[in-house]
Amino acid sequence: MTTETLIWLIPLPPLLAFFLIVLFTHRSKGLSHTLAIGAAFLSWLASMIVFLRAVRTPELGKYPFESSIPWLPLGEGWFSIGVLVDPLGAATLFFVAWTILMIFLYSVGYHNYGQPEGDHDRPGLPPHGATVVDAHGHPHKVPSVEPMYSRFFAFISLFAFGMYLLVVSDNLLTLFIGWEIMGLCSYLLIGFWYGKPSARAAMIKAFITTRVGDVFMLLGIAYLYSQTGTLNFRAILYNPEVLHALASAPSYISGLSAAALIGILLFIGTVGKSAQFPLHVWLPDAMEGPTPVSAMIHAATMVSAGVYMVIRIFPLLSAGSHHGELTVPMTLMAVIGAGTALFAATIAVAQNDIKRVLAYSTISQLGYMVAALGVGGFVAATFHLITHAFFKALLFLGSGSVIHGMEHGVLHTGDHIDPQNMMNMGGLRRKMPLTFWTFLIGGFALAGFPLITAGFWSKDEILADAFGHAHYGVFITLALAALLTAFYTMRQITLTFLGEPRSRAAEHAQETPWTMTVPLLVLAVFAISAGWVGIPEYFPLIGGLLPNWLHEFVSGTLLEKPKGVEFSLIPLLTSILVALGGIYLGWLVYRNLKAGEADPLEKALGIIYPVLKNKYYFDELYHLIFVRPSVWVSEVFTYLWVDRKLIDGVLHLVSELSIRIGVALRNYIDKPVVNGSGDLVAEVTKSTGRSMRVIQTGRVQQYMIMAVLGFVVLSGVFYFIIQQMGIQ
Repeated sequence: MTTETLIWLIPLPPLLAFFLIVLFTHRSKGLSHTLAIGAAFLSWLASMIVFLRAVRTPELGKYPFESSIPWLPLGEGWFSIGVLVDPLGAATLFFVAWTILMIFLYSVGYHNYGQPEGDHDRPGLPPHGATVVDAHGHPHKVPSVEPMYSRFFAFISLFAFGMYLLVVSDNLLTLFIGWEIMGLCSYLLIGFWYGKPSARAAMIKAFITTRVGDVFMLLGIAYLYSQTGTLNFRAILYNPEVLHALASAPSYISGLSAAALIGILLFIGTVGKSAQFPLHVWLPDAMEGPTPVSAMIHAATMVSAGVYMVIRIFPLLSAGSHHGELTVPMTLMAVIGAGTALFAATIAVAQNDIKRVLAYSTISQLGYMVAALGVGGFVAATFHLITHAFFKALLFLGSGSVIHGMEHGVLHTGDHIDPQNMMNMGGLRRKMPLTFWTFLIGGFALAGFPLITAGFWSKDEILADAFGHAHYGVFITLALAALLTAFYTMRQITLTFLGEPRSRAAEHAQETPWTMTVPLLVLAVFAISAGWVGIPEYFPLIGGLLPNWLHEFVSGTLLEKPKGVEFSLIPLLTSILVALGGIYLGWLVYRNLKAGEADPLEKALGIIYPVLKNKYYFDELYHLIFVRPSVWVSEVFTYLWVDRKLIDGVLHLVSELSIRIGVALRNYIDKPVVNGSGDLVAEVTKSTGRSMRVIQTGRVQQYMIMAVLGFVVLSGVFYFIIQQMGIQ
């Protein structure tokens, strides 16, 4: 099978699994998850074959695997869609395929372990097998087979299809279709436990917030098409003449070129999808969904798609740049990315929910990638996107394992505590050793533990790029964010696994089954080894022992391979010091925390602590300036004034006028004219009938006399006519 054909097939198994589960196997839990995992495996296998062929193709950057077909007829020609795998696409396929497969496998254990009769995953809903009475008083029995189990695997299969479609697309239109499919799936899966009001609110919040960015992205796509007549990546991003024309053409905004305005509009789509400031508020609430969904959103699909998109269109974002200077879109990305990285890291240090800490960590790390791309670090941004996917998937799945272990303790003791609150944990390293060691590896990778973890190498390259290109403000901001990252990561590890148990539930926690721990072990391997492919040649002592394969491979995506920055000890020592210093400080502050004690930061930070704990009150601010006015407009202005007074008033006026006109027509036209004409015809007919009825006597002799007389009269008439014609 040709590589191009194989690429076409990569997204199809999850889509087929989605339809089969929805239409046929939704009553069978075993068949449903078997279909989903089998589909994920087939896509993984095809992706690995394509990746290996891509690695063995020396000229892949210049001659990628691509294939297209005519799809939409236009006035002149066709709009074609197709598939494309270049070095960037191949590297993205690698981490997407691995993380998706591991999350699917983990999901089986997650939904089948530690759930008494499968009911605790249905908060607010009746137990399976129970009899419930509907609104009409009719009894119904809840199915004994959990329909939401199959629904879950159907939805994450569609989620996977959306991401695969986005990665292999050769144009912005089909990329946007995959983008929107993932938006729909995030809505369905964040609110998967729709019996919880908080889950319903979170799904709406995520959908509406990301739609804001998507509207601007769609405008950017439309503007790009109007300027170029195509949306194909190769035709736009790897065509110097097109890029130069876009960078030279003025836009609708004075001072911005068409390329700059298009780049900004498309980047706003990433701000929404990848939860960058100020559209970051939806991602922490996405923790309301099942933990595998959190891992899918934060590592394998949703937010990775936003960063992948801006990496993909980097030639457009940098169009018009001369001698390393930043374009307007790049400057915007550097400022927003670095600011978001530090902003989210400060919030994470004050969160106690184990998944919410990781959520703000994701926002911060995505800010790293955006900032890296903003300063021109194309390879560094791609490198961190890859390593982050592995260790963040590991951390989220590890947090799900911890929560399940704590839930077992809650069920054993009967204590009513929050199994996701780290203040109720402690000492889990002895109860859950596999989860502990894998979580420790993922946490150290996130913190950037020197030399050992993948996160160190990718984060160090971002700091080196920011420093090497003299963007010192970005460098200092990211260094502070890295220090806080190491601190809150070690805080999380210490509160969860080290010390003594701070609740009876933690004392009775237990390790999760192999379907949950095997994916953790696999991802832990990548959380360490994924960094080896990007060790810079200039790195002291070990640089050059392994080739910097990632830089050579991924940089081949661009028309001109970017040059690496010159070696400097400052970013290297900064990267090492902030990682080790943050880890040590996090352990030092929380190593002796006892049950019932307050967070030491609460006393140390004073009035700043509640600000961080409440996320700078952005949710309250947005509720005040967006939600409440919207509610007022809909309930007061629109309903009472526009609907009740204006619209209803107009309708009532039209109704009254219609009645009056109807009455007038009835009195002056219908009755005298229409009815009068009908009555007159009827009366004439009746009078004629009464006048002529006298000839109807029923006597045959009279009828014969009348016939003879009629015949004589008619004969006379005809004779007269004939005579007249003869005379003429």
